[in-house]
Amino acid sequence: MRLLLAIFLPFVVFFTIGRPIAGVICLILQITILGWLPAAIWAVYALSQYKTDKKIQQAMRQPRG
Repeated sequence: MRLLLAIFLPFVVFFTIGRPIAGVICLILQITILGWLPAAIWAVYALSQYKTDKKIQQAMRQPRG
């Protein structure tokens, strides 16, 4: 679901992953038609980084055994 948001409404993704300042910057970039593609690419990249960070945090919390 977030991947579709990253493509169609890139600025919303930043608000859902807890980066509101980046969301505002992305919205400003997205307002221009030429800025839409870089904004979408940036949002997809940020979303993948967010997912990776969550997996690392989850792995660090699990006890070894």
